[in-house]
Amino acid sequence: MSQAGRGRLKIYLGYAAGVGKTYRMLEEALALKQKGVDIVIAYFEPHGRKETIAKTEGLESLPRRIITYAGTPFEEMDTEAVLRRKPAVAVVDEFAHTNVPGSERLKRWQDVHVILDAGIDVLTSMNVQHLESLNDQVWHSTGVRVRETVPDWVVDEADEVVLIDLTPRALRNRLERGVVYPQEKAQRALDNFFTEGNLTALREMAMRHTAHEVEEKLDAAPSPSGVARPSEGRKERILICLTGSPSSAVLIRRGKRVADYLQADCLAIHVSADPGSREDVERHMSFARNLRIATHVLESADVSRTIAEFARAQGVTQIYMGRSLPRKWWRRFSETIVQRVVRQSRDMQITIVAERRR
Repeated sequence: MSQAGRGRLKIYLGYAAGVGKTYRMLEEALALKQKGVDIVIAYFEPHGRKETIAKTEGLESLPRRIITYAGTPFEEMDTEAVLRRKPAVAVVDEFAHTNVPGSERLKRWQDVHVILDAGIDVLTSMNVQHLESLNDQVWHSTGVRVRETVPDWVVDEADEVVLIDLTPRALRNRLERGVVYPQEKAQRALDNFFTEGNLTALREMAMRHTAHEVEEKLDAAPSPSGVARPSEGRKERILICLTGSPSSAVLIRRGKRVADYLQADCLAIHVSADPGSREDVERHMSFARNLRIATHVLESADVSRTIAEFARAQGVTQIYMGRSLPRKWWRRFSETIVQRVVRQSRDMQITIVAERRR
């Protein structure tokens, strides 16, 4: 829930372009204006969709900021103009957008946080595939690696998430009629990303995520008697074991997603026998911290024992590890670090996450 004096955040969540997120958001904006609410459009991306553009008529739109990068001018939301205007509500399209280099902040969701901190409510839109923890799942299901992502905690902190749903068949019909994209681009989309299989998979992700959000808010709400509902069973604590391998990013997303579903604490650890350069490890640690995972770096010659002892001291119930690398033939019959951790942590659940390839 929003802190006192902070604006409220409402997210219109869909699973693909064209399901109607921005249209519904603008419908609410018009309804609020008719009620006398001071509301402005801080940023709107029309994509040439006439029906959606028509919904902006009668709404005040703030001018965009022009930023020149590599000799080319780009238009971005003018966050300072929003703060100066200080409406009651601001409409901000495309929550997951990455700002052009030269902007004060890297991501549009960070601009939105500045607006919220000023006491301004925000209506915004995004697709479920932009959730950071779903990045690997989306890639495996669709073959598309989404580059613009939003940390899950940002969406979890929203005051309201509204699922905008449309059947895959209906969405493909909209594409065929040229409602979403011009005809040539629409046909390419239908043949590639917008296949019925891809859309069905993404729609299921959006529904599952929204159902999870509802369950979390119900669990957090007090009972009718005014007493908070007690949590059932033991409190789960998840530990993610990181290395410099690129697959550590997969581990982080998988462990964090499970932790969120279980409402569990989530920690990450790197144990190294070599105190030298850790550039790759630090990149993974920074990624974990961005997802609000507590990180720890320990030095020890006995990596497996250190992991097991740290996990036990922290009350960890589940450990997530990557699969060990192929071994030299003369070491094939000795235990790997993963095997030793499994043997030394029999009182915990160990999940070994394989790196998926398409």
